[in-house]
Amino acid sequence: MDNNHVNQQKTEQQKQADESEERLRSTLSRIKQTIVVMSGKGGVGKSTVAANLATALAMKGFQVGLLDVDIHGPNIPKMLGIEDKQLIGSEEGIMPVIAHPNLKVVSMAYLLMEKDVAVIWRGPMKIGAIRQFLSDVVWGDLDHLIIDLPPGTGDEPLSIAQQIPDAHTIIVTTPQDVALMDSRRSVNFARQLGLNVLGIVENMSGLECPHCGENIDLFKHGGGELAAMELDVPFLGKLPLEPEIVISGDAGKPFVMAHPDSISSLAMDAIVKKITSTDEANVTTDVNAQ
Repeated sequence: MDNNHVNQQKTEQQKQADESEERLRSTLSRIKQTIVVMSGKGGVGKSTVAANLATALAMKGFQVGLLDVDIHGPNIPKMLGIEDKQLIGSEEGIMPVIAHPNLKVVSMAYLLMEKDVAVIWRGPMKIGAIRQFLSDVVWGDLDHLIIDLPPGTGDEPLSIAQQIPDAHTIIVTTPQDVALMDSRRSVNFARQLGLNVLGIVENMSGLECPHCGENIDLFKHGGGELAAMELDVPFLGKLPLEPEIVISGDAGKPFVMAHPDSISSLAMDAIVKKITSTDEANVTTDVNAQ
């Protein structure tokens, strides 16, 4: 291979990289706020929080995108009841799936040939896929882009932080000490990368006994609020354990839609109000249009 051919290849690669960078800038310029939902460990209900947060925002009339970059365990389509949908290509780019009015979704799950296939990718492939989800998807004008990350502080959150330096983060934890240790690491991770921490959400915070009505603290209580106070970040609220949440999630119906009067839905509504307190006057879609 002669030097001219090598130089030509490098020029073409640079051109493609420049075009990708321009598409990314163009996409991000149309998104008012990006909210990254993180957790220090798995099993704390992070995807449930992300799916219901996005749905609650959409129900209030905001234009919302939900990007599922949990490459190895994408659950968002299942939780929203849109597993049978497909991403469609167009001249503009990749068209996201419309989950509900005002809510667009993209997930790694749509790229899998079979639901149970394992994604065995190293860091560079995951980073490339995340970049494509951001730059090549036709998100349009969004008030909020919610990004559901895998647990921990590995390649995926680092890639998002590098590509969206002005992103905001929400840390999801449960009350027990093991989860709180990891949530503190997530807060410090976000701070080291210069991301704005919107606050901590304590999930699975108590269970109301269906027989006597007393509260049962299965995983302790108040730990998320204490961690937020110690780390000097906002505490956004507590989401209790409710059996109907599990049932609605498995049925593909976010609890904020299936059970709007539940304790969890009211708690989520309070969380939404906290994070949208400065932009409720700028909703781009009329709620009544739903």
